[in-house]
Amino acid sequence: MSQSLEDKRLGWRVYLEKKVLIMLALGFSSGLPILLVFGTLSFWLREAEVSRTDIGFFSWVALAYGFKWIWSPLIDRFPVPLLSRLLGRRRGWMVFSQLLIIASLYGMAISNPQVDLIQLAIFAVIVAFSSASQDIVIDAYRIEMASERLQAALAAAYMTGYRLAMIMAGAGAMALAAWFGSDTEYNAHGWQVAYFSMAGLMLVGLITALCIHEPSIDSSAVDNIERQMRQQLLDKGIPALPARLTAWFYTAAVLPFQDFFTRYGREALLILVLIGTYRISDVVMGVMANAFYVDMGFSKTEVASVSKVYGVIMTLLGAGLGGILVSKFKTLRILALGAILAASTNILFMIFTYMGNSLTMLTLVISVDNLSAGIATAAFITYMSSLTNVAFSATQYALFSSIMLLFPKFIAGFSGVFVDNFGYNVFFFSTALIGLPVLMLIYAVSRHQKVSVQTRSEVT
Repeated sequence: MSQSLEDKRLGWRVYLEKKVLIMLALGFSSGLPILLVFGTLSFWLREAEVSRTDIGFFSWVALAYGFKWIWSPLIDRFPVPLLSRLLGRRRGWMVFSQLLIIASLYGMAISNPQVDLIQLAIFAVIVAFSSASQDIVIDAYRIEMASERLQAALAAAYMTGYRLAMIMAGAGAMALAAWFGSDTEYNAHGWQVAYFSMAGLMLVGLITALCIHEPSIDSSAVDNIERQMRQQLLDKGIPALPARLTAWFYTAAVLPFQDFFTRYGREALLILVLIGTYRISDVVMGVMANAFYVDMGFSKTEVASVSKVYGVIMTLLGAGLGGILVSKFKTLRILALGAILAASTNILFMIFTYMGNSLTMLTLVISVDNLSAGIATAAFITYMSSLTNVAFSATQYALFSSIMLLFPKFIAGFSGVFVDNFGYNVFFFSTALIGLPVLMLIYAVSRHQKVSVQTRSEVT
């Protein structure tokens, strides 16, 4: 049976495969920490009467996700002492980062931003760095665990787990803060219980990491390059330790990027610009979304209830639909659809500013936001995965996902200043406008790919 016929026969059943279910759990583990140092933290800080300007600057904690490519070569080529020997290189790093996340979320829980803002920031930074490390190894594991045939389904399952975790870390954490504290006033105990609970939910990823198998990857080609380079340096009279470190650094930190630029040539820079700006509308708007809900007079229970019901439904629908669309149509087409949906969602937020406290409108914007995010992210994950060489999966994918967040999160740090000076309506409209150039980049990449394919056909 041909590959395409097999894919059609599988249909929705592909989501029942063991590897897809594993990725659902690991996606949950990846998605849980980010809101706890981003959107939910912004709600907590605002309720504790921390200024909007400080909240905007506080969001720079999440820049760790934008710089993870710097230490990704360590995860790609360096084992964690003891854990990697017991579990394997990928699973060892997975468990190590998850244990750090649990410990640092506990540290955030015992910190009160009204009196311990610096302490809270330190633990938030640790969460961000350990969470970014977890993302590196889970992304590599996803790429290595299955063939390209399953990548769209794996991306959809990952996104479903990721978004479900974000709802738990967003709506769930706010609901817990309200139940154990106060729904309308700041209560430190409520937020403490919420963050303790989130640390406990990280056991989903930890247990999964302990139960899965280490992927089998042939790294002999890269190992041979490292040995040959080390021998060449030794032959030139370089001492053993510097020769070994230099050869390791070249294969771990230089060769992955050299491989990418060699394979894509001039198109590589265009691809990186597209990756670096694709999520700009969503990320910049996201910093102020929860602060906007607070300023519009919504309680934690209202925001949490809408997110738990409609957010969950639309997240599942968006991720599943995104996986199906990617498998049936070209990935770049679905990327373009996702960019249009992101801009449209921000326009809805702008309209919301003129309607006042409307629970119906809150339901609509949260629903559309989750649906569009599911479709766009499924396509984006699949696209970035297709760009990687499995020999350097952790480093190359970390580069792509870091670039994806670095510029948007830097710009997002000024979102509080922008809102204070121009208001929410102008802010949401501006975040929609800055996403429009992404469509031109997608078109340029698509045209370049057509030219490349045509050129290769003429050569052959």
